[in-house]
This record gives sequence, C-alpha cells and structure tokens, in this order.
Amino acid sequence: MKKSLFLILVLSFSLGLKAQVADSVKANMIADWERAKLYTKAYLEAMPKDKYSLRAQDSVRTFAQQMLHLAQGTVMLGSNGINKPMIWQGANLEQSKTAQSADSVMYYALASYDYVIEGLKALDVSKFWEKAGRGNFMFTRYAWIEKAFEHQTHHRGQTTVYIRIAGAKPPQEMLF
Repeated sequence: MKKSLFLILVLSFSLGLKAQVADSVKANMIADWERAKLYTKAYLEAMPKDKYSLRAQDSVRTFAQQMLHLAQGTVMLGSNGINKPMIWQGANLEQSKTAQSADSVMYYALASYDYVIEGLKALDVSKFWEKAGRGNFMFTRYAWIEKAFEHQTHHRGQTTVYIRIAGAKPPQEMLF
C-alpha cells in the first residue's frame, strides 16, 4: 500500500512538473515572438519609407518583398505549429502591387506576428508534440513554431544590408 501511494505521488509530481515546464516553454516562446515583433517593427521603421522598393542587387527581392516574404512565411510555417487556419491563403504578397507600400508592409509584417502570438496563447501545450504538416514535411507543432521563428529571424537579418544601402542605421539587437 505504501509503495502504491508513493508511486502515485511520484507520478503526480512528475506530471505536474512536466506541465509546469511546458507552460514555461510556452511563456518563453510568446515572449520571444513579442520581442521579435518589436525588433522587426524597429527594422521597418529604420528603413526610409521611400526606399521600400530598394533592391540590394538586381536578382534579389526588394526590402518590401523581403518583409512580405517574412510575413507570409511566418503565417505558413506558424499555422502548422499553432493549429490555426492560415490568413492570406492563396495570396502572393511579394508580387502584390498594393502590398508594397511602407504602410502595407508594416501591416502585413506585424499582423503575421500577432497571428502566431495569439495562436500560441490559445494553444494547449499538450499539443506541442503532435505531428503536423503537409506531405513529406511532418514535424511536431513545437518544431513548426521553431522553424517559423528561424525563418523570420533569417529574413529580418537579410534586410540589414538594405537599410545600410539606404543610408540608414539598422536597429540595435534586441536579445532581451
């Protein structure tokens, strides 16, 4: 009887601890996404509004297209993680003439962060380890959220060169 009670207590403690760890991971993810949103907003504000059509080189995206690609990638990858239907599905923001203005780019970029942040807040942490995806790309929901974060970081980082070419100064890093 004592062994059974002890085992029940240990299991209860371990399950409670696991839930606390998962909740902590979720809280840290939300904080990272909120910080990334502010960092990207600072990048968008650092680029002069009349330079959003700037290309670092002829064969690459414009600044606006980079940020629109960031936004759509965030939504596409993030949707697999947060188990929420994609917004702007079927749209090609990078090629949309009406999406290229500074105000439109700001809207789409920040809305993509809100989409993931709201989805994360609503996501039950027990769903982190479910497999999700499309075709051959099946990963845990947690992995999809991480991939979305990596993608937005990569494309925001690429725009540093654009801001410098435009004669402006990129924002200071925001690790904390």
